[in-house]
Amino acid sequence: MHLQHATTIDDRAVHTLYGETMGTRWRVRLVAGARAALAPLHEAIQSSLDAVVAQMSTWQADSDISRYNRAAAGSTHALPRAFADVLRCALDVAEASGGAFDPTVGPLVALWGFGAHGDGHRVPATGKIADVLSRVGWRRIDLRADGSLAQPGGVQLDLSAIAKGHGVDAVAACLRAHGIAAALVDVGGELHAHGRKPDGSAWQVLVEAGDEATDEAPCVLTLDDAAVASSGTRWHRFEHDGRGYAHTIDPRSGAPVAHAPVAVTVVADDAMHADAWATALTVMGVEQGLAFARARGLAARFVPAAGEACMTPTFAARLAR
Repeated sequence: MHLQHATTIDDRAVHTLYGETMGTRWRVRLVAGARAALAPLHEAIQSSLDAVVAQMSTWQADSDISRYNRAAAGSTHALPRAFADVLRCALDVAEASGGAFDPTVGPLVALWGFGAHGDGHRVPATGKIADVLSRVGWRRIDLRADGSLAQPGGVQLDLSAIAKGHGVDAVAACLRAHGIAAALVDVGGELHAHGRKPDGSAWQVLVEAGDEATDEAPCVLTLDDAAVASSGTRWHRFEHDGRGYAHTIDPRSGAPVAHAPVAVTVVADDAMHADAWATALTVMGVEQGLAFARARGLAARFVPAAGEACMTPTFAARLAR
């Protein structure tokens, strides 16, 4: 367990807890009494994240999602409530985005050598892409009102573009259930903040450090009961025969996103939606994604491969003043 105490104000302190999950690190800064018992909180946070992994990690052979992906055609599976809620959100974003986000993208991710079942970056043959595309499509998902899920045969769910956001939200809910009225949750760079620090100020987070060469100012957001997530090629890409490929797959074409933004950042009420929309907008690209985000009132910021960053009015309203 990793923890750190901070300077107190009126017997309240900002404590920091650390841990590991989903192949990355988590960090929670929380406001509590200077002598608060932190070990039980650390255990509760880790348990919340472990539950997400046990349900939705394709890296775990015994997870609920892995068992579903291996299941025989015609079988029906009773999903844990959290799993069903995340999948329902994924399907909503898939429909709203016209398939730019798709929770059945798993076989394409593996085909290009990414993810839990990838075996190294490669560029597959066009015919192979077409074959795998025939097994992909969010409309094949039959999630029933009672939370049960049918396996039509060959469907491979991949919730990696939304499950981490859900994990952030799960930790925030866990903290509130333990009486923590103010906290900043960070799981691999995806964030949720609620409440105020002991001095009464809101939580602020750095999205972009800025660039002295171009006089670009740092992008700092104020998060007041809100979440933020990012996607883009800055973190995941590879080169083959002198050409760059993004790790983000366009489920509609079966190939990595062409001309993908370097980064897309989305602010939403919860990290699950921020996570999913950041991926969907990355797939759409800067021009289409920015127009879509403006039309839907999404708080989004795009950093193109060349040129200046652009953002929606609702994102600009979140900038720290």
